[in-house]
Amino acid sequence: MDGKRTVAEQLATALAPILGVERLPVRLQAWDGTVAGPDDAPLVVLRSPQAIRRIVWTRDELGLARAYVAGEIDVEGDLYAPFAALTSTGRLAPGESPAPSLGERLGLLRTGLALGLLGREPAPPPEEVRLRRYGRLHSRRRDAVAVSHHYDLGNEFYRLVLGPSMVYSCAVWDDPGVGLEAAQEAKLDLICRKLALRSGSRLLDVGCGWGSLALHAAREYGATVVGVTLSEEQAALARKRVAEAGLAGSVEIRVEDYREVEDGPFDAISSVGMAEHVGRSQLPGYATTLHDLLRPGGRLLNHAIAWVGPRTRRNDDTFITRYVFPDGDLVGLGDMIDALASSGLEVTDVEPLRRHYALTLRAWVANLEANWAGAVAAAGVGRARVWRLYMVASALAFEVGKLGVNQVLLQRPGGAPPPLRRDWV
Repeated sequence: MDGKRTVAEQLATALAPILGVERLPVRLQAWDGTVAGPDDAPLVVLRSPQAIRRIVWTRDELGLARAYVAGEIDVEGDLYAPFAALTSTGRLAPGESPAPSLGERLGLLRTGLALGLLGREPAPPPEEVRLRRYGRLHSRRRDAVAVSHHYDLGNEFYRLVLGPSMVYSCAVWDDPGVGLEAAQEAKLDLICRKLALRSGSRLLDVGCGWGSLALHAAREYGATVVGVTLSEEQAALARKRVAEAGLAGSVEIRVEDYREVEDGPFDAISSVGMAEHVGRSQLPGYATTLHDLLRPGGRLLNHAIAWVGPRTRRNDDTFITRYVFPDGDLVGLGDMIDALASSGLEVTDVEPLRRHYALTLRAWVANLEANWAGAVAAAGVGRARVWRLYMVASALAFEVGKLGVNQVLLQRPGGAPPPLRRDWV
């Protein structure tokens, strides 16, 4: 032992510079029961020396994430509190920051050696995705595999997290007290109004999920809907929901890549939470494909998360891309608008919904935690921990402005004049 300092005290001293802070803003409990840090700070528990090995071997927060997924680092009580404390300053704060220096990493290495903790690099938890196995980036085959990894996790798991609406995108909240289901219905209705749907309108829903928007458009607006997804499990449940609603004559759900749709033109196209999977290099082709599927005067609503600020690191080195959204690629709002407009579509409205997504994610986390045993039974404890970490981190990122989400409404030239906002408010 280093003098009279406990294991927890030595680790707290060594970990602080790795995280870019003078002193850890959390209370740290080591596997031997020793504790370091303020009594009133959020408690982080190191359950295994393996957590330190992961941090030593990995240059950034990926090591911490791997340790959390594996259960080697845990939090007692509210996960938001320690995460917020660690992201308020230092290297986990919003925005880009330099990786730990060699000297800072050597400090943790020396502490690990002194405590007899170090060894070879641990294998990543089995929940981690190895992207190189899937072939050419954003080929149709690789996109299908990436989408399956995320969305074929199990319909029961998603039911427990998303609630009865089965909508996996940002809701629109009149106020925080309306509840998740009402906020999701408000979002679905807002999209239908922005697209000017009416009886007989033909809608293509790209990335249709479990069919919630398609059902709403057909039931409430009399639209005829084609929904496409790459997820077999989503499609199976969406078809079941369509049949149960008596809307089989109005809604068709296909397992199909949007690049393969050939039965245009459509009066309207919705793309909600799907463009994040397209990839920056593929956005011009995505925009052109959707432009060509619209009739003259037809409208496209593109609802997508946006990265705020510069990107300076490889996208496939993050927790989100390795565990949650393989090959996911967030671009800034300006880049998204440029790509969409370059196809000849006219931008008619942009609505930011950043604060709404923070509320939505907090509601999903509350559902997950309230149904934890069922979620673990449905997807396994590792995957449930992945989702809890990713949704908590994302909620905080939206709250502080590191991430945004925007609805961009566009129109193919010709036909009716572009809409006025009062047309849907």
